[in-house]
Amino acid sequence: MTILMIVLILSALVLAGAYYAYHVAFHAPKKGRPTADDPMTGPQYEAVADHLFRMTNVIRSIPFEPITVKSHDDLTLFGRYYHVKDGAPVEILFHGYRSCAFRDCSGGHALSRKMGFNSIVVDQRAHGESGGNTITFGIRERFDCLRWAEYARDRFGAETPIILSGLSMGAATVLMASGLSLPENVVCIMADSPFSSPISIIEKVCRDMHYPVALCRPFLHLGARLFGKFRLNECEATQAVRRASVPILLLHGEEDDFVPCPMSTEIAACCASPVTVHTFPEAGHGLSYVVDPLRYEHAVFDFLCKIPKVRDKISEGFVRQLSE
Repeated sequence: MTILMIVLILSALVLAGAYYAYHVAFHAPKKGRPTADDPMTGPQYEAVADHLFRMTNVIRSIPFEPITVKSHDDLTLFGRYYHVKDGAPVEILFHGYRSCAFRDCSGGHALSRKMGFNSIVVDQRAHGESGGNTITFGIRERFDCLRWAEYARDRFGAETPIILSGLSMGAATVLMASGLSLPENVVCIMADSPFSSPISIIEKVCRDMHYPVALCRPFLHLGARLFGKFRLNECEATQAVRRASVPILLLHGEEDDFVPCPMSTEIAACCASPVTVHTFPEAGHGLSYVVDPLRYEHAVFDFLCKIPKVRDKISEGFVRQLSE
């Protein structure tokens, strides 16, 4: 009886530890989700807070069409469609972990509009207005990305070029989606500040918080499996891009203190498709466009100019602006 009690107590402790790990890393209830009004903390953000606030206010002021799709596991996913021009390419933008679309996609959306593209700004699962309460660091989100790409193909036609782009976890999402059978009119992927794998970034954050990684690891895996119903090592960006068939642009701040810049280098080394990498000195996490907007715009323009289906559809006004 004593042995049985010990086993039961140990089992209860393990389950409690797994649930705690799930709750901290992956659980995201509808109530209290991040919004664009929440302050961003940390010295890297404080230095550019006013600029970020202005960018966020711009995207919030632009009219949009609310749209939804059903995920492969029957969640209702929410997005905002911004129309610029009939027949223009469609860029689908994905935000980061425990963040929001208005904040993370404000820069990418502004650049997309400058280039004359239509755009879909997505609330990732367990964020914003989308369903679900488990964040899977791109593992399930990659299938959501596929559904949004299929939606864009079905709505705008198989001849309309589709660009997948994301920041932070959104960047990892689109890179993980590169290994899936995407619609043929997905012409490229642009990923800003991606992490190489879910477990790599989670363990990096554990080290930053001075948690014992070796002790945390089994509880993270178990919590994800038991309570999130997914395997933490099911997919990673470095694995998925080995099956990529479209050109990939990687952008990363060299002073990124959340997702280390070498993770983009690691991803690039694994790409089966053509890959271009730009790193930005003095730029923190997701802040490359804020720190050096002109170089960022040139990097994106030069990349897209190599894609025939997109090159001739870039706004002439934007091209003239870059040449001045």
